[in-house]
Amino acid sequence: MKSYREELWFHTQTRREYINITSQVQRVLEQSGIQEGLVLVNAMHITASVYINDDESGLLNDYERFLERLAPHADDYQHNRTGEDNGDAHIKRQIMGREVVVAITNGALDFGPWEQIFYAEFDGGRRKRVLVKVIGE
Repeated sequence: MKSYREELWFHTQTRREYINITSQVQRVLEQSGIQEGLVLVNAMHITASVYINDDESGLLNDYERFLERLAPHADDYQHNRTGEDNGDAHIKRQIMGREVVVAITNGALDFGPWEQIFYAEFDGGRRKRVLVKVIGE
């Protein structure tokens, strides 16, 4: 069994942003040379997520509204008493998830209809990374 590791780096300009990273993950997969196996895509920061869903602007807006209702950007989080202002971002990450695993078949990401991989940033304005780890033959 082979493995291949690469990091993707992002520096978002806004506090919250949703970035389709499917083509970047596919590029890493191609670089790995692995034809059959699994790829792990993992946000390496506690205020960011990786998830799979449809790349449709209305849905992305719905996520934004839903997450802001559940965990609004506000001052009343106990975490914010430590000098941070991102208690909401930690909660949003827990809701959206840390990572995804996708099957690799014939050297391609084996998705269902409309599935795409996204990086979700909830506390932007600085450089953050995503780990892509490919394992297989």
